[in-house]
Amino acid sequence: MRGPRDVCQGMPSPGSAAPRRAAIAQNRGVASLKYTELGAFLRSRRERIRPEDVGLVAGPRRRVPGLRREEVAQLAGASVDYYNEMERGAGSQPSEQMLAALARALRLTSDERDYLYRLADRPLPSQGGPQAHVHPGMLDLLTRLTSTPAQVITDLHVTLVQNPLAVALLGDDSVHSGANVSFVHRWFTDPGARRRYPEEDHDAQSRSFVADLRAAAARRDAKDPEARTLIEELRTRSPEFADLWDRHEVRVRRNDSKRINHPSLGTLEVNCLHLFSEDGRQRLLWFTPALGTDSADKLELLAVVGTQLTDTPG
Repeated sequence: MRGPRDVCQGMPSPGSAAPRRAAIAQNRGVASLKYTELGAFLRSRRERIRPEDVGLVAGPRRRVPGLRREEVAQLAGASVDYYNEMERGAGSQPSEQMLAALARALRLTSDERDYLYRLADRPLPSQGGPQAHVHPGMLDLLTRLTSTPAQVITDLHVTLVQNPLAVALLGDDSVHSGANVSFVHRWFTDPGARRRYPEEDHDAQSRSFVADLRAAAARRDAKDPEARTLIEELRTRSPEFADLWDRHEVRVRRNDSKRINHPSLGTLEVNCLHLFSEDGRQRLLWFTPALGTDSADKLELLAVVGTQLTDTPG
């Protein structure tokens, strides 16, 4: 049996709950202050953006500076009510995905993006992941490319943002997670990803992907975990990748021609043009029709077809 002393030792000491409650209350107060600042920061960034900066029409009856709340919500893929709560400093803690979408919608600089994440008590995203900061200049160009498919990807072929025509042509890359966010990873591990290109083009695409990845890995730090993990996993899982990697071929993908399979429009022959960021970690891709083909007409049909039949993996 436990004696009185044992019982006393198993009980909390008098007053021990009070400091814990005080600490919890203090933490909540700090979080509340940060969320209030988060709302004020979002509002200040919203008011500095003109509608035409993000591809919207200003309209004749605009009485507020910058963007309306519903416009930011639309650009970030959030509900209007949720975004309104964020600006009021209320609501739940925003997810990392939502913060990335807001940073892009509001054209935040890298310093502003980091500040946003810290106010929300979220870890800063990795430079090569799908929530990586997109250079505002690239986002601006992407917004202006309304009549051609375009997207921003990393040097590890992780899609960061797509315009509607790119989604219609290539599929929605935001559905992927984990290692599969990299199209190079999917190319060598998921047979379905290869339906994007005609079978007779697969060997050339494989060599090009590996040569480009080798150049990207060399640009990064030798201990970069993202590149190292991707390469090690592909060498283990794909004999084709391992064989190509051991050839030590190096070639940055810049401007190339390719054929792309579309589930309803058939094969499109396009020129893929690249614009690189200063550090080479991001590139803006846009697709133009190859001369002497019917791809120009097919690209025009993309806006009509939309994403209703675009289910090509990868």
